[in-house]
Formats: sequence, C-alpha cells, structure tokens
Amino acid sequence: MGWIYLILAGVFEVVGVTGLNLITRKKSVSSYLIFVAGLACSFIFLSLSMQSLPMGTAYAIWTGIGTVGSGLVG
Repeated sequence: MGWIYLILAGVFEVVGVTGLNLITRKKSVSSYLIFVAGLACSFIFLSLSMQSLPMGTAYAIWTGIGTVGSGLVG
C-alpha cells in the first residue's frame, strides 16, 4: 500500500505545482485552493507512504515523480 500512497503523493505534488503556476498567471481563489490542496494531499500521502517505506526511498521517488510530472505538464 505504501507504493500506491507514494504514487498518489507524486501526482498531488504535480497538482500543487500546477496550482503554483496558475497563481503566477492569475491570482484567484481557485488557483490558491488548487495549490494548497495539492501540496496538502501530497504531504499527507507522502507521510502515509513512509510508514512502510524507508524515508530516503520515499523522498527520492516522490521528488522524481514531481520533477518529471511538472516538466511534462509545464
């Protein structure tokens, strides 16, 4: 289950970064909500994944998913 949580954390990291990009383009309440909700969900799922995975592994995979996903979306 930890790997599923980790993948979800990476996906929500991309959502949070997308929200940050929306904030720089247009400052609106929805942009801020997407940003905050994306990062909050990302950290929640990351912490859940670290209950069964080593912290170093979880962090490396989470950052990799976030980097690649943000690059593809951007």
